[in-house]
Amino acid sequence: MGVYWAIAVRSFRRFSTYRIATLSGAFTNTVFGFIFCGVYLTLWHARPGLGGYETADALTFVWLQQGLLLPVGIFGASTTSELGERVRTGEIAVDLYRPAQLMLWWLAMDAGRAAFQLLVRGGAPLLVGALVFDLNFPSSAGRWLGVAAALPLGILVSFGVRYLVALSGFWITDSRGMENLAMALSLFFSGSTLPLVLFPGWIGEVARATPWAATLQVPIDVWLGRNPGGVWSALAFQLLWVLILLLAGQFATHFATRKVVIAGG
Repeated sequence: MGVYWAIAVRSFRRFSTYRIATLSGAFTNTVFGFIFCGVYLTLWHARPGLGGYETADALTFVWLQQGLLLPVGIFGASTTSELGERVRTGEIAVDLYRPAQLMLWWLAMDAGRAAFQLLVRGGAPLLVGALVFDLNFPSSAGRWLGVAAALPLGILVSFGVRYLVALSGFWITDSRGMENLAMALSLFFSGSTLPLVLFPGWIGEVARATPWAATLQVPIDVWLGRNPGGVWSALAFQLLWVLILLLAGQFATHFATRKVVIAGG
């Protein structure tokens, strides 16, 4: 495991070098936070208690949402996009020669990226929002522990989806179309457009059952204490998707490796 820890640390350092881009991104998230707050204040003024959220819950949702977009990888992430490009160009053959498990290697890369962006891109917008608005914060140690577990699980679920999308290039030659489709689904089903609690009827039930819901909506609901089945139910839902996606990733890696060998790579 020392190898993968070293990879994660190097990935963290790699992303920490892009200071101007990081600060610009945090500023952009903050601006969008104020825009969303204006929309949500209007909406919750017209419909108080909408979706079971109070106005403070809705505003807190905005700032957590803006802070988690990049760490979770709602728009995709450079680490898994890089993997997809390496599959497309054939450079993945070099990765397969490494004395390391392919999925764990890229998981460590993504963990370093997410850790840095969570500290900077996640913390800055939330801090600004807390200075301007009356936001809700976990009121007990148990809730804080739940948040501490839900955030990495959400990132793991997101990685599982993005890893499978990147490996799809072994079969469809170019995974960029799948990346765009995955991003569209993520934007709709994660809660990054609207909280999933606002989705009506069967659409809401389907949305809340998808893996994308486990990336953003579930961690935020753990923070707010709004999970219908409690924190343990929310974490179990995330863990189930983590297991499904990582097992699928292992199978995809196995068959992709066989495909490379059969193709003479």
